[in-house]
Amino acid sequence: MNENEQKIKDFEKRLKNDRMYRTFTNLQVRQEQVSGENGQEQQEMIVEGQAVTFEKETVLFKCGDTEYKEIIDRNAFSEADMSDVIFNYNHGGKVVARTRNKTLELYIDSNGLNMKARLDGTEEGRKLYEEIKGGYIDRMSFSFTIKEESYNQEKHLWRVLKVDKLYDVSAVDIPAYDTTSISARNSRFAVAEREQKALDKAELLKDRSKKLLLKTY
Repeated sequence: MNENEQKIKDFEKRLKNDRMYRTFTNLQVRQEQVSGENGQEQQEMIVEGQAVTFEKETVLFKCGDTEYKEIIDRNAFSEADMSDVIFNYNHGGKVVARTRNKTLELYIDSNGLNMKARLDGTEEGRKLYEEIKGGYIDRMSFSFTIKEESYNQEKHLWRVLKVDKLYDVSAVDIPAYDTTSISARNSRFAVAEREQKALDKAELLKDRSKKLLLKTY
């Protein structure tokens, strides 16, 4: 088992069945100059990005030749519990920022949900900052539960109407944490499987009908 396969295996152990995981690739770093208690200038290590983009179709996974997609409604976070959200690494590393102590800020604009994390408060945070700055880690993922959603079977499209709770925003390192294989193993993947089975059954019946017609002639 290689390193990436082990990371996936470890991550799967931490997954909760009711949580969704979504990944984005716009993680950025910068430094801010602030005045310390002794009057000297200090540098804050800031990581920021857009964790959620509203009204944008995202392909969650493919089942056969069919793409199953999702849109997050622009009002999805209007009633969400974001009282204590953490920032960590791969949804399981040590907490390096959180909303409760104001080292993690979350704010909503017309485009989506944005985050800003200050990472200079811990040794792990400073190390993570340097890894993001160096381009070793460039993805961001968030985990949440859904309160209300709708599904368009014709378009194979879910619309997240209400998020119940936002748990964490995490820096993640490998493509396997994208919105494909891991986060698809939930009720949504079951919906896709049922649809594909129904489609296969319909095609089988259609094929049998053709054969019966040929026999009749």
